[in-house]
Amino acid sequence: MATNDDLFKNLISHCKEYGFIFPSSEIYDGLSAVYDYGQYGSELKKNIREYWWKAMVQMHENIVGIDAAIFMHPTTWKASGHVDAFNDPLIDNKDSKKRYRADVLIEDHIAKIEAKIEKEVTKARDRFGDAFDENQFRSTNPRVVENQKKIDAINDQFRIGMEASDMAAIRQLILDLEIVCPVSGTRNWTDVRQFNLMFSTQMGSVSEDASTLYLRPETAQGIFVNFLNVQKTGRMKIPFGIAQTGKAFRNEIVARQFIFRMREFEQMEMQFFVKPGTEMEWYHYWKEARLKWHRALGFPAGKYRFHDHIKLAHYANAAADIEFEFPFGFKELEGIHSRTDFDLKSHESFSGKKLQYFDPELNESYVPYVVETSVGLDRMFLAVMSQAYTEEKLEDGSERVVLNLPAFLAPVKVAVLPLVKKDGLPEKARELIDQLKFDYLCQYDEKDSIGKRYRRQDAIGTPFCVTIDHQTIEDQTVTVRHRDTMVQERIAISKVRELVESKVSFRNVLTA
Repeated sequence: MATNDDLFKNLISHCKEYGFIFPSSEIYDGLSAVYDYGQYGSELKKNIREYWWKAMVQMHENIVGIDAAIFMHPTTWKASGHVDAFNDPLIDNKDSKKRYRADVLIEDHIAKIEAKIEKEVTKARDRFGDAFDENQFRSTNPRVVENQKKIDAINDQFRIGMEASDMAAIRQLILDLEIVCPVSGTRNWTDVRQFNLMFSTQMGSVSEDASTLYLRPETAQGIFVNFLNVQKTGRMKIPFGIAQTGKAFRNEIVARQFIFRMREFEQMEMQFFVKPGTEMEWYHYWKEARLKWHRALGFPAGKYRFHDHIKLAHYANAAADIEFEFPFGFKELEGIHSRTDFDLKSHESFSGKKLQYFDPELNESYVPYVVETSVGLDRMFLAVMSQAYTEEKLEDGSERVVLNLPAFLAPVKVAVLPLVKKDGLPEKARELIDQLKFDYLCQYDEKDSIGKRYRRQDAIGTPFCVTIDHQTIEDQTVTVRHRDTMVQERIAISKVRELVESKVSFRNVLTA
């Protein structure tokens, strides 16, 4: 049976072979941690983005969307804290000459201890069956309790070191935990240093003292600087939200795990402006609402978990991640943060402009507090693909690779396949495509046996294959083959649109 590592490698190969993701500039040997989305990848990415946009903007009367520029006045990033505080702690191994994020080394060490706990829990669950009380076992089993104490102690030391910006303490923690370099196997570590992640560039038309611009490391600041513009022109009343999707850029030194951590990536962020004092209520509301959005994809509940932040960002008074179990373990998929009034107040201070909301109910003005939801579109793409990618052994002994994508996200919704390339079947197939193509991305395929054509569509996640045969000419019926079950049914050609719509409509998932 294939391991998670094997499946992940196979998924990466599948993404390239079937036109989902290509290494960027591959003819020049590529560019590290930069990728291009191919013909099917760009469609899947668009559909995920649309699912988010519909759920956040279209389904909420008090949330609107904007599209702010990537370039912003450089003082923006001074006000936001990114110039001074947007750093990663890096450490080098002197023997392998490899560089690592110190926090990731510690997280990976904790993950190994967590794996020991999960192994004990799984053994106990198998032993006790339905009578198993997991909460009681976790709180009383000596080995589990001991390992949890280790994790808590590590987290406490790490948090204290990071909050004090004590890089020597972080290095000492790595030494105390006897963490070795994955390449050299040694503990010959350098000091830990902070590294700013922003890309800088030059704009010649800006005045001499402000010629350095930054590629935005997040999309949120474009929302904050437009707060008053949107509030006034949209006549928005608190609480209300502003949503945005778009590219962001981070000079990740340790970019890894395919598209999980890239230097150029896309975010889907929403900033929700609330009355001070109500932020925790909304923070908990959005935690649950966002988890529900993820769960509506139909993936197993055990694939998701909340992780409360140990070290809060400089702007936050509460923060949690929704983590997803990727093939390489549980990792952050989305962040929900209570950002307080840090951003608007800071931009007020640096710009000299008032960024306040006049509350007609209280008859006073105040700087709103903000609750943020921020999800990486590329990480969502990877989560969906890693969950959908399936290597199946069939009853007849053959195998197939299928992408069990949620139907509404699938790049191609319908493949229309004439059984043979004559007798009017191709023309009939084209007629059906002409009826469907205004609403759904369709594909016509007449090459190879019908079985091979089915396999090609399985590999790109197409939910429906419609076969046009000689009987179609006689009685206007077609064979519809369902991707997940491989079940085939005969229906009237006039019913194809209705069947497809019933499965691929966004309405199904947005009302779930």
